[in-house]
Amino acid sequence: MRRTERYPAREGANSLWHIYKTVPFFKVAKNFAVIQLSRYTPFIPMKNFLFRTFLKMEVGNKTSFALMVMPDVMFPERIKVGDNSIIGFNTTILAHEYLINEYRIGDVIIGKNVLIGANTTILPGVEIGDGAIISAASLVNRDIPPGVFAGGNPVKIIFTLEQMIERQQKNENG
Repeated sequence: MRRTERYPAREGANSLWHIYKTVPFFKVAKNFAVIQLSRYTPFIPMKNFLFRTFLKMEVGNKTSFALMVMPDVMFPERIKVGDNSIIGFNTTILAHEYLINEYRIGDVIIGKNVLIGANTTILPGVEIGDGAIISAASLVNRDIPPGVFAGGNPVKIIFTLEQMIERQQKNENG
């Protein structure tokens, strides 16, 4: 179960209709500009600076965001990424979701030494454990334990931590 805070829609309209009652317009505009700049810059230290300084994201040391990564535009401060992780090309990290009858907000926690494959979508309220690998084009809609290899839509565990260790040992031993 994802950990999200739920807020009902009001006044007979869908929750997105009331967007600027949930998040200030100028915050969204600033975040959008910063994110668009970061999506096209090839300079990883600059992206990390922009994310930490202007979006208030927690970004670990030596973490790499590939081109076109899209952090949440409304609540980027709810995203935390550990040291030495890679967020693949065109990945979307959402900390909110607007639905017909409610909107939800939840922290996204990505551990250290995590690899997120290209074109992955991470939904709000999930945690990806240290050392996990997420295959490309996955929909991460639940927590991912440390050290596993997971992928798919919706995401499933492909190899457990024990199986990953066994595979690594086989590769090292030839």
